[in-house]
Amino acid sequence: MNALLTVIPLFLIRYGLLSLINKQGLRRAAFYAPLLGKEQIAYYIYQVTTVLILLSLFFLNIKPDSLLFNIGLVVYILGIVLYAVSTINFANPKMNGINVNGLYRISRNPMYVAYFIYFLGCVLLTQSWILFGLLIIFQSSSHWIILSEERWCIKKFGADYIKYMNKVRRYI
Repeated sequence: MNALLTVIPLFLIRYGLLSLINKQGLRRAAFYAPLLGKEQIAYYIYQVTTVLILLSLFFLNIKPDSLLFNIGLVVYILGIVLYAVSTINFANPKMNGINVNGLYRISRNPMYVAYFIYFLGCVLLTQSWILFGLLIIFQSSSHWIILSEERWCIKKFGADYIKYMNKVRRYI
């Protein structure tokens, strides 16, 4: 089975579920905070690795009937579930605009965490070292984007966001 099929739930959640819950949420999800210096380079690396991951999935097959397949399936499903839940939580922030409900009480970036788990599941399902390498680059570059988002949130929300940062971890 072609691994590109693994992306279908991701797109259904990102564009279907989010737009059904809150059209503004879809716009907010597409927003990138202003990037400075190395963050701009990281943004381009993030975009390129996203495309390369999707392209590589087009050329890869899922390798069933192995222990890695079974583990990969569990990790993949966990990633999809976390992504769906974090998307639902993201769709309806509090009145001040800061997401503090659901998974956002545990992680300031549950969507990024879910992406990583989801793609790790894809790595295990395909048993591809190339996909694993792309995932590491993708995740490293996303860290710089997260730093720019945090700086933007501090500027926009001030002390409320700093208080949130002090209570909730960046990842897990």
